[in-house]
Amino acid sequence: MRKCDGNGRFAFLVTLLTLIFLYAPLIVVAVASFNSSKLGGKWKGFSLIWYEKLFQDVKIWEALCNTIAIAVIATIFSTVLGTLAALVLYRSKNRFKAVFSTLVYTPLVVPDILMGIGLLLLFVMFISAFDNILKSWFGFEAGLGFTTIIIAHVTFCLSYVTMVVLGRLQEFDKSMLEAAQDLGASGFYTFVHVTLPAILPGIIAGALFAFTLSIDDFVITFFVKGAGDTTLPIFIESAMKKGRKLPLLNALSVLFIAFTFVIVFITQKILTAQKDKQK
Repeated sequence: MRKCDGNGRFAFLVTLLTLIFLYAPLIVVAVASFNSSKLGGKWKGFSLIWYEKLFQDVKIWEALCNTIAIAVIATIFSTVLGTLAALVLYRSKNRFKAVFSTLVYTPLVVPDILMGIGLLLLFVMFISAFDNILKSWFGFEAGLGFTTIIIAHVTFCLSYVTMVVLGRLQEFDKSMLEAAQDLGASGFYTFVHVTLPAILPGIIAGALFAFTLSIDDFVITFFVKGAGDTTLPIFIESAMKKGRKLPLLNALSVLFIAFTFVIVFITQKILTAQKDKQK
């Protein structure tokens, strides 16, 4: 007789409920973006009016461009620095390795509000100490702005990149390095042709992680931004507080969801192709 797989049904039910919990809000936002009602409480018919108005709203696109520019720059710096930090931690045999690892991973557990306050105090102290020097020598007026936002984003994104890349390195087969060295390969050649291809999926995953965190950050950005420096999360918070442009934000959210799925699909294809090459 065929036995009833109770555990399998339970796992399927839990998975289904989890997926519904995760995607139900996204579906509600997507449906609301096509609702002609301005308040979105009742369905008044299908319409693309909010998408048309979205592309005509200059302030939203300025905030979006600022957010993407900051995220791209922060991702590049945090990916490079995080990868180097992971390589150092992986190869280091120093007795202070545990201390270094703790310092790198600390931003992962520090609350955002503490990180934001700490960075704000640090930037204010730096500006107060070197403002006159920067003005007289370089003609540069120091202050809170995009530079401080980028530095803050690199600070917390670096730890996530390091964690992801280091996890990939710990799965790395050291015998491949030893074989390359036995064949006379230099350290640089070994890194480029052996180590880098092996950890590339981890680097890509870490970069995507950093890019997502940078775009999504509100708390830390709120503390370290200057007057008039508006990112998309700051703009959305202000619009929600005033009760304006909610339908436009729904439309923008749908575009972001579609963009995210495209990026994830392309990344998955790249990682799959990379794995197939290594086989």
